[in-house]
Amino acid sequence: MGSFSFSSGNGAQVARLPLHVLGLVATRIIPRSTDLWVFGSAAGVGEGAWALWQVAAEQGERAVWLTGSARDDEMARRAGIPSARKQGFRGFWLTARARVVVVTHGAGDVNRYATAGSFLVQLWHGIPLKRLGLDSPVTARAPLPIPGLARLLRVAYERTQRRIRLLPAASHLVRGRLESAFGLGYDRIVVTGEPRVDVLSTGPSAAEAQSTVESLVGSVGSSRLVLYAPTWRDGAPDPAVPTAEEWHAITASLAAQDAVLVIRSHPLGAGEYSPPDADGRVRLLGADLLPDVTPVLRAFDALITDYSSLVFDTALIPLPVVFFAPDEAQYAAERGFYGRYRDVAGEDVATSWAEVMRHLDGVLHDDSERARRLSRAEELSRRVHAYRDGRSAERVYRAIRRALASAHPSRGNE
Repeated sequence: MGSFSFSSGNGAQVARLPLHVLGLVATRIIPRSTDLWVFGSAAGVGEGAWALWQVAAEQGERAVWLTGSARDDEMARRAGIPSARKQGFRGFWLTARARVVVVTHGAGDVNRYATAGSFLVQLWHGIPLKRLGLDSPVTARAPLPIPGLARLLRVAYERTQRRIRLLPAASHLVRGRLESAFGLGYDRIVVTGEPRVDVLSTGPSAAEAQSTVESLVGSVGSSRLVLYAPTWRDGAPDPAVPTAEEWHAITASLAAQDAVLVIRSHPLGAGEYSPPDADGRVRLLGADLLPDVTPVLRAFDALITDYSSLVFDTALIPLPVVFFAPDEAQYAAERGFYGRYRDVAGEDVATSWAEVMRHLDGVLHDDSERARRLSRAEELSRRVHAYRDGRSAERVYRAIRRALASAHPSRGNE
């Protein structure tokens, strides 16, 4: 299973507390530039930060992308954009000097010790179905059974989130979830649409997207492409990982359906799915091969998932979805959902791989079943997406500019 969990992550934050304090002091002294923007994303050069970068660049903003690895460095080099490592003095200095800081996951996308006092834009990385942030009990899970530690972690999380100055929402429905999850006021969350999905309206065609996928996982010929995107279980084992017997049945079913299953494991859960070599009917497309999967979603004929926000992204295309949730009751009790899970997934949720493959056969070979699931996806899209025009990044940029124009100059105070 994945090596990271909220408790281990919270433990690391406690250990780094002195650095946070030093960073807070430094950002109260270092003056912020009037024109510097810094961008970062846990996905590398991608996600909504990349969409917003392109708009900002067109408008002449002075910006630097902060990277966290050699892979990110290479992505920035290929994109032809200025970059610097977020770790170390240069990353700290650039973050501390920037007027605008743009992230997609958290402060760790840039230099986490230097965000205080910036105009912090949190783009996030998907419409939440599962509860997150302040709404989820796992967020403040303590690494040790010390009385009061969980409460202290929650207070620290709340304080950190209050630094966010602007958070885009896909719709008013989603806006309410983000207000609750991040503990932010109505004025800081704006309904602009998500920049990260603009590419689904303006980006590659289905053929171009498939070509990209095949360049990474190998040719699939005329076979149908099916994406499987399991959700990370907060460090716990994934109950959906197939047994050896199930792998055999899955590959046999895929061969009968003339389909190829592409598994997109969560970056924090990579390595859990290890299919046998079965005539190439199962391929892996992890974040190591493709950090941002959104631009290639049009390559697929169907999506299999449990609780992933990809169900909202693919609704824009739309794609038919097979829901697979073997631990629905446990997940609902431990993590929880916004609304009822079945209001999104319907009542035909699969609980075993045998059921998944039966549902998938209907999606791929029964026109009426495919149409039914496409209709469900379109209805979901109408519920959660206020915009479908591919111009959300432009709206976010304008919202940032309006907020900056109305704000008073700051020397770095929160």
